[in-house]
Amino acid sequence: MFTTGQLIFGILFFIAFVIVIVFQYRKDFQLHKKYYKGTIWILLAFLGFIGMISAIKFIFM
Repeated sequence: MFTTGQLIFGILFFIAFVIVIVFQYRKDFQLHKKYYKGTIWILLAFLGFIGMISAIKFIFM
């Protein structure tokens, strides 16, 4: 399906991408703590809403 060169490129690109993302996240971590306090509650509400929709779907299916 993929050539060896494409697989090598994909793996190297993924590794480089993850390294850059981790570096940038660590660089901005203090700003995230300052400006995005309390966002965990929004995430939990969103996941709860998705869970509720899924439960309703499986109950009435």
